[in-house]
Amino acid sequence: MDKKFTMHVDVDSFIPATDEEKAYMVQMRPSSTFFRDGVKRLLKNRVATVSLIVILVITLSSLIIPAFWPYSYESMLGVQPGKAVDASYNNLAPFEYGKTEQQRIAAGEKIFPHVFGTDSSGRDYFIRVVYGTRISLAVGFFASIIVLIIGMTIGSIAGYCGGKVDLIIMRIVDIIYSLPDMLMVILLASVLKLTLGPALEGTALEKIGSNIISLFVVFGVLYWVSMSRLIRGQILSLREQEYVLAARAAGAKGGWVITKHLLPNCISVVIISTALQIPNAIFTESYLSFLGLGVNAPMPSLGSLASDALNGLSSYPYRMVIPAVVISLIVLSLNLFGDGLRDAFDPKLRT
Repeated sequence: MDKKFTMHVDVDSFIPATDEEKAYMVQMRPSSTFFRDGVKRLLKNRVATVSLIVILVITLSSLIIPAFWPYSYESMLGVQPGKAVDASYNNLAPFEYGKTEQQRIAAGEKIFPHVFGTDSSGRDYFIRVVYGTRISLAVGFFASIIVLIIGMTIGSIAGYCGGKVDLIIMRIVDIIYSLPDMLMVILLASVLKLTLGPALEGTALEKIGSNIISLFVVFGVLYWVSMSRLIRGQILSLREQEYVLAARAAGAKGGWVITKHLLPNCISVVIISTALQIPNAIFTESYLSFLGLGVNAPMPSLGSLASDALNGLSSYPYRMVIPAVVISLIVLSLNLFGDGLRDAFDPKLRT
């Protein structure tokens, strides 16, 4: 009789499986975390990986090169103590030398070349570009941290508390959104440049300069609204989850719930938004420095270098092209890397 139509138990079906059958039927996967999975997806994105490599190379170069470069960003090569000013060092083309350097080379001495030439004051242009890159990256990074802290704090409070607190905060956000960004940034930078200068004299912040401090204040006043609205939207959707209700029922306070439950579940959005905020901060610092509202002289910035190059644009166009290319490369790489982070860590974009 056919076994398909019998009610008897087939004993052969209960024979223990061999190791080969177990390996075939059960496909075990090593345990992982959300961060590891996100990093794996990020590394599979070639554009984001190349952008990350470019960012790391530029950042490490701006930190390491000044340690062994023979010229400083502020030293005027044509000005020697007790000697007349040698104007031959001014406006040197790439890999050219001043008169005294040519004499030393003719005498058999080795002179390190000026890779990008010199500026109108006889300062090595390459090291000024390197220092300008360092300043722009530092300002962009710290400004993004300021925006992250303020936006995350205000957004989490508005989203968790709701009601009148949320209404008041969101109306303030709407007011700031209605302000013209470019005009307000220029006005605030101009006013703070005059007011912070005397206040910083004799303090530890005097070396940083009033202009950089004013840049941080501008970012803290104007650019936190996007981050706060994003965090608020995330917390509004998370605060009704069961684990939040359980924590509140157990007597947990609002601050504890926000820091222990809500913000950790928003970490992917926070990382992505911060990565996309850095290029905006760098671009803002660059055009403010281009307008003369950026870092204090003689400290260079990519924007101030491009601004100084305007006077000799017809004779020395490479001085404008070099900082412009560096700014474009940094901003493009950061934007592409931020897009890669969004694709890798945003759960809604998983395929």
